[in-house]
Amino acid sequence: MRTCSQSRNSNRQQQQVNPTFVEPFNLVEPIENQAPPVVTMADNRTMAQLLEAPTEGYEDAIVVPEITADNFELKHGLLTLVQNKQFFGHDKEDPHAHIRYFNKITSTMKFPNVPSTSVKLMLFPFSLEGAARIWLEKEPPRSILTWDDLVSKFINKFFPPSKTTNLRNEITRFQQRFDETFYEAWDRFNDLLRACPYHGFSELHQLDTFYNALNSNNQD
Repeated sequence: MRTCSQSRNSNRQQQQVNPTFVEPFNLVEPIENQAPPVVTMADNRTMAQLLEAPTEGYEDAIVVPEITADNFELKHGLLTLVQNKQFFGHDKEDPHAHIRYFNKITSTMKFPNVPSTSVKLMLFPFSLEGAARIWLEKEPPRSILTWDDLVSKFINKFFPPSKTTNLRNEITRFQQRFDETFYEAWDRFNDLLRACPYHGFSELHQLDTFYNALNSNNQD
């Protein structure tokens, strides 16, 4: 027969031998139970700025001064004249001749209260095609401010100093051909001079070079 004292001791022993199991506490909440992140108005503005298309870098290289004259417009006929003889940037093309032709065309029309240089700056891109147009498009934005700037960069690109040196040498070594008449030789010599406007030879030097290039009969 068990007494009350024995019963209590037995219960204490069971509690010591079989301690209560406590499940570990999970510090990480399941994803499906987590609240969605809060997106603020500032976050929306930042995202909109990132997705917004860029608006810089599309300006032309040529800066045309503001024209304040009333009712000013470029006539279609003038554009057609300019585009009829475009410069492509080929090796055999003469950029000096292109500038001379362009000046001749643009000088045929006058616009009241509009500087002629502004008209030239507006029209010149239409006179280019192929490699020449690509060159102008690759020039830095707003890097050409005057007509002189444009002519200088155009000539330096398509008529570099090395080309001037080669043409100067051709002029210096000029010789009349065996089957060439005096007048044919004279025309060919002048073609070389026109192709190299900055040859630097005086008129006397040019005549002396041409005279020495002739055969004896034509010299007489």
